[in-house]
Amino acid sequence: MNTNIYSVITGTGSYIPSRVITNEDFLTNEFFETNGEKLNKPNQEITEKFLEITTIAQRRYITDDLTTSDMAFFAAEQAIKSSNIDKEELDYIIVANNFGDTKVDNRASDHVPAMASKVKHKLQIKNPDTVVYDLTFGCPGWVQGVIQADYFIKSGDAKKILVIGAEVLSRISDPHDRDCMLYADGAGAVVLEAKESTTPIGILTHKTRSDTFSHAGLLHMGPSYNPEYEKPNDLFLKMNGRRLYQYALETVPPAIKACLDKINMPITEVSKVLIHQANGKMDDAMLKRLYALYNIDEAPENVMPMTVHELGNTSVATLPTLLDLILKENLANHSIGSGDVLVFASVGAGMNINAFIYKMA
Repeated sequence: MNTNIYSVITGTGSYIPSRVITNEDFLTNEFFETNGEKLNKPNQEITEKFLEITTIAQRRYITDDLTTSDMAFFAAEQAIKSSNIDKEELDYIIVANNFGDTKVDNRASDHVPAMASKVKHKLQIKNPDTVVYDLTFGCPGWVQGVIQADYFIKSGDAKKILVIGAEVLSRISDPHDRDCMLYADGAGAVVLEAKESTTPIGILTHKTRSDTFSHAGLLHMGPSYNPEYEKPNDLFLKMNGRRLYQYALETVPPAIKACLDKINMPITEVSKVLIHQANGKMDDAMLKRLYALYNIDEAPENVMPMTVHELGNTSVATLPTLLDLILKENLANHSIGSGDVLVFASVGAGMNINAFIYKMA
């Protein structure tokens, strides 16, 4: 039998900040419309509608003494420990992020040195052949980092790669924009290793697309909606939520199906669907559309693990954190075992979409 090289996840880690922010914490915010007019609704009504639309009841914020690279380091330490590798043997460290090391008193993105350089320094890795770089790809950044790692491993260029997703969205969200309630902070990491196998394991296939022609501006940076905001030069993450919702519904399910079709795998063989979580209702709708592509009216019960209602939208950290929680049996009613097939998929700024299919060894 032929033996092939596959990219296999051998270790996972995550960092979930300790500060719990509930929807009630936004009752004192002043919210404005996109045109600068104050929102003429009581905040109680705004937060209740938000919960109904998104299913998000709380989220986690980083403490003032920490930065994004600190969280990335904490998650990386866990992943390295659980993989039982020597950190000096890492060929690459890829850190997916979009805003660098924002600080509590300075929203400006700090990308020098790269987050990956900071993480390698914090890990005290001496090996100069451990190559480090950042990946800015919107919320799908961690998935894209895994895809790039798979290319390195399959080409023979690498045997062990650390891929991290870390983001602090609380420091770049506009407190006068209702969308600020979506955003949260966190970090997740995996170690991928080259493994020989006579049967397919690990990453089986992947798919990426970028729709910039008419969708590049659905997520962008812009000034506060409050026309009297005290720092008019500050920029915040802005989103055209309605168009993004429709775009995700129209494009993510077909991208996942295209991924499965590449290896002639039916949806019925999939054990878990792990989709980036920005909005619980949107994920439910995407899952329904995915199975509808196979003429299946209802998705299997418990096929899509969810954390968004408790952790909010942590961008690139969502999927590695979700995987770590499940594998370490810290997510109720969900487990993953040998032979299980997992779908990972994400959508975000760019607009970018990606997915990969993974089979547990």
